[in-house]
Amino acid sequence: MQWKMGAPYAAWALALWMLFSAAALGQEAAGAPAGHSASAPQDLPQGTGINLRVETTLVEIPVSVTDSLNRFVLGLQKEDFHLTEDGVEQNVAHFSGEDAPLSVGLAFDESGSMSYKVRTSQAAVAQFLKTMNAGDEAFLVEFSDSAKVSVGFTTDTGAIQTALKAAQPGGLTAMLDGINLALREMKKAKNARKAIVVVSDGGDNHSQYTAAQIESLVREADVQIYAMGVFEPSLPFGLTPEEVSGPRLLSEIATQTGGRAFAAALTSDLPSVAARIAVELRNQYVLGYYPKNETKDGKYRHVEVKLSQPHGVSPLKAHWRLGYYAPAQ
Repeated sequence: MQWKMGAPYAAWALALWMLFSAAALGQEAAGAPAGHSASAPQDLPQGTGINLRVETTLVEIPVSVTDSLNRFVLGLQKEDFHLTEDGVEQNVAHFSGEDAPLSVGLAFDESGSMSYKVRTSQAAVAQFLKTMNAGDEAFLVEFSDSAKVSVGFTTDTGAIQTALKAAQPGGLTAMLDGINLALREMKKAKNARKAIVVVSDGGDNHSQYTAAQIESLVREADVQIYAMGVFEPSLPFGLTPEEVSGPRLLSEIATQTGGRAFAAALTSDLPSVAARIAVELRNQYVLGYYPKNETKDGKYRHVEVKLSQPHGVSPLKAHWRLGYYAPAQ
């Protein structure tokens, strides 16, 4: 005998099936790993009417590309970039070559070693602030013996310039503490693209934080660091050990994040250095990928970016964030 299901019974069975299916999906979502920053959709079989989203970490790597004359190269496509993580090729899922709003932190050295450089340094910051667009925001950290946030995140660049005009150079240099404070303040940023610009001679001699600690912190932070280095043009003798090692320290910190340290042997070079940093921040590619290594071990992952060399173009060079820490359990 063959049974036929009546309409009321069929409707009741369908409702019951949907109820248990929703409950099962709810349990699966509740057991999903925490701590991920983005999600990628996976489709269920057709006909269920439900889309399941499984969360996974999205890593974004800003990349600047220059030619042999140090000019920025625009117009490259996603296919021109090859990205590896710990030697394993990754699939670039998101690609952008467009200017996007910035959150910028300015860490300004007001120690005694900057006394005759401070006015030109202020002019360089003013030059940089002129490049800010609608949607951008900035804050100011000043440091000498200690570091302080003088102006929190604002779209009013005039407030930052007013604060800088009141600067009275003096005291020792707590540059690393200034960078640490800027990293903490950057956590309040509203924009995805973030950068810290350090204006200093690099001669740290009064920080509580060590260079190794700061290099570890900048590896963890999703922030590019640039430096306007105001260095002495004279020979190393007559300078303190901190002033001698300053350029190398600033360069190492910046390179870890995909930023760069620009040296100004003459204070008159500072405005052009500021303009260079501003142009670089406005002419970057952003590569986003979901790591094939999904292990949440908290370890540092090394990232490498290679370029396909277009025909008829001088050799290209890329600058990128060198890696990141994987999420921990």
